[in-house]
Amino acid sequence: MNKTIRRASVFCLLLVLALLVRVTWVQAYQGQALADNENNRRNLIGQYENPLGNIIVGGEAITGSVKTDGKDFGYKRTYVDGPLYAPLTGYSSQAFGTSMLEGVYKKILNGSDDRLKTVMDMLTNKRASPGNVLTTVDKDVQQAAYDALQGKQGAAVAIDPATGEILAIVNNPSFDPGSIAGANDKAAWEKLIEDKGKALENVALRKPQAPGSTFKLVTLAAAIENGLVTNIDTPTGTPDPYTIPGTRTLLPSEAGSAACNNVSPRTALRLSCNNVFAELAHQLGQDKMRAMAEKLGFNTEAATPVTARPASKYPTNKMSVDQVAQTGIGQFDVQATPLQMAMVTAAIENGGKLVAPHSVSEVTDANGNVLESFKNPKSEQVMKAKTASMLQDAMRTVATEGGGKPAQVAGAEVGGKTGTAQRGVNNSLPPLAWFTSYGKLGGKQIAVAIVIENSDTDRSEIGGGKLAAPIAQKMMAAWLKK
Repeated sequence: MNKTIRRASVFCLLLVLALLVRVTWVQAYQGQALADNENNRRNLIGQYENPLGNIIVGGEAITGSVKTDGKDFGYKRTYVDGPLYAPLTGYSSQAFGTSMLEGVYKKILNGSDDRLKTVMDMLTNKRASPGNVLTTVDKDVQQAAYDALQGKQGAAVAIDPATGEILAIVNNPSFDPGSIAGANDKAAWEKLIEDKGKALENVALRKPQAPGSTFKLVTLAAAIENGLVTNIDTPTGTPDPYTIPGTRTLLPSEAGSAACNNVSPRTALRLSCNNVFAELAHQLGQDKMRAMAEKLGFNTEAATPVTARPASKYPTNKMSVDQVAQTGIGQFDVQATPLQMAMVTAAIENGGKLVAPHSVSEVTDANGNVLESFKNPKSEQVMKAKTASMLQDAMRTVATEGGGKPAQVAGAEVGGKTGTAQRGVNNSLPPLAWFTSYGKLGGKQIAVAIVIENSDTDRSEIGGGKLAAPIAQKMMAAWLKK
């Protein structure tokens, strides 16, 4: 063998050895990573090879699976009352991925979670039978909110304050997740994302906005906790007309100066007097206001287990005195979701204890064995029981004598707070109409929060008491009257 052939042979041998080393590396060390890669189409095909597990409401499946005629996917996801439950379930799409509970529990629902595997599954490397997700949502409260929101753009959330169980998550407009469940639903998807995707926007959990006067509950809680208010019936001494600290700007109240001059906290909450709450925030200062807000969940991305992202916000950057005063009435950079305001009211109703809100009670395998349980959620005493009692007392006055009258439920104790928040450059957009309330009757309790972003109502008539309180009434009655 001549020298040239010998060198070529050695070179070829080295190439073969390099190839063997690479193959061994890929199979032995990178095999699982490649198998789990989200771009591996075999995983996507495997997810829909068999029927999926289900999401359960009130003991009944609100999801299903149907056999397809396609080459790749054996089954696709179906939904019962899809638009009603879309903010809870999200979607499971062969083309566009997953969202909400479908996304959080994708591996449970498609059988790829290791906790589902039996010994035989492990030996054969077979995909396990899928598990199920049992929710806390009450179908009657969910339906009541959904029906009441028709004709309006907005969202609603309901919580059981004692348990933290989320009883309803509703958005309008909504969408049918079944319309985008297949591999060839591009036209349906493009229609959904028109108009900036409002139908896909989870306003209830993931769209913090100015909470307006509903935030005055947080301001009053901070004032009581820090000793600024010791009696809700004692005049505050706050004048009206009232000039925002550090400015020459007068801060008006809808009820008028005569009605809001030197009033008590109870009257200020009933009439929603801006002067009183702006001055309380000014006296408390940014740090004490933020501390109270954060105890109630602001500046934290709550997991329900769907993460409420971005978080409801109380400003953390240094503010001027006028800006701090404006936060006391739920303006400047304060932002909240309906979930967040329902949490505030739930803590007030529950004697100052905030129980972590959650929309899932259990996750089970195909045989009903519990893999995860949320029946003992984390709770925290975020305000004194006396503070909560004083706030409840003031909120009852709003519901019996103030703008919250439309929320009354016959035979039940109801307390509430209205809110209207300006938005847009120079208030160019219709204001947000808010309402949050609690109700209790016969050992049952509920806290709700509603925001209306748009409706056919004349701008001059937009207000939380008129637009949102009637929705709260229907939701609370659906739970308390069972």
